[in-house]
This record gives sequence, C-alpha cells and structure tokens, in this order.
Amino acid sequence: MRNVLPCAIAILLLTGSAQAAEPAEEAAAPAVERSEKPSIDELFHDLKRSGNEAAAARIASRIQREWTRSGSRSIDLLMQWAAAAMQARKFDAALDLLDQVVTLSPDYAEGWNRRATVHFMMDNYALSMSDIDRTLRLEPRHFGALAGMARILQRSGRKEPALKAYERVLDVYPMMRNAQEQVGTLADELTGEGI
Repeated sequence: MRNVLPCAIAILLLTGSAQAAEPAEEAAAPAVERSEKPSIDELFHDLKRSGNEAAAARIASRIQREWTRSGSRSIDLLMQWAAAAMQARKFDAALDLLDQVVTLSPDYAEGWNRRATVHFMMDNYALSMSDIDRTLRLEPRHFGALAGMARILQRSGRKEPALKAYERVLDVYPMMRNAQEQVGTLADELTGEGI
C-alpha cells in the first residue's frame, strides 16, 4: 500500500505551479464577496444560538465545508483521495495519504481529524485519540473530534469522561441530537451507578 506515496508526491509537484497562482486569483476576487461570507467564528456563534435542529445541521455543514478548505490545492487533492480510500475501506492507503497531509500541513486541523477517523474505523483508539488531541489543540470547537473522543471513551467503559466530552460537544453544537441522547443515557447510567 505504500506505493501511494510516490504517486502523491508526483501530483504535489505537478500541482505546485497551480498552487502558486492561488493568491493572485484570490486577490482578484471582489472584496464584497469576502465581506458577505460569514466568518467561521460567526458560523460557530450561529450554531450555538440555533434552536432549530435542521437549521443547526445546515450551519454545522457550512462549518465542516470551511474546515475542509486547506488553502492548498495539493492538500485538498490528497484529502479527496483519502476520502475516496476511506469510502472504499482501503484504510492503509487513506493513512498513507493523510500522513502526507499532516506532514505537509501540520497546522491543518482537518487533516489530523480525518486521520483520527481512519484510526477509529480501524479500532486503533489510542492513535485516534492522539490525533483528536492534535485536532482539538488546533481547533478546540471541532465538534466532530469531540464526538469521536466521546465515542472512544464510551466504548472503553469510561462513562464519566465520555459524558464530559459529550457535554463539550453540546457546548459548541447544542442541537446535535446524538450528543443530546448520549448525555441523557450516560447521565442515567452514572446515576444508577451512584457517582
């Protein structure tokens, strides 16, 4: 599976010249478009204030789209390939690609989050938690990473820390239905155990 790396490096080199053109293209975009688009902080504000589950889900989707924008066509391409490998359940290939993403762009939180997801899908919880930790250091509001952490803690029988992690999810994304349900379930279980 490691033969993916030379191919990825070749693509990175080929797309390097296209990437150099990005800043000029962005500078040519009208300033009005940028000012009309809400910032990620505004989206998080709206997510926290939304009292409607469907509206909150739309806002969360917009945030997730923002997270996928790395600012690099090469990284975006590697992320697309990794997503395709994940969907095809070719986890080794996905990890090879995501290793390149986090090496080339260590401050790109979504690269770490995707790698955490692959580790989770492979039941490599310790490695997943390590990548979740890195994701949350870069983006503490990453509700996907927080939910992943909560699931891992819950699966490993650590109910109280799992409850706290789900509560952190709800602090960022109060209308996330699964997190609401898990908070109720874990609170009931822990009450029954007499914490």
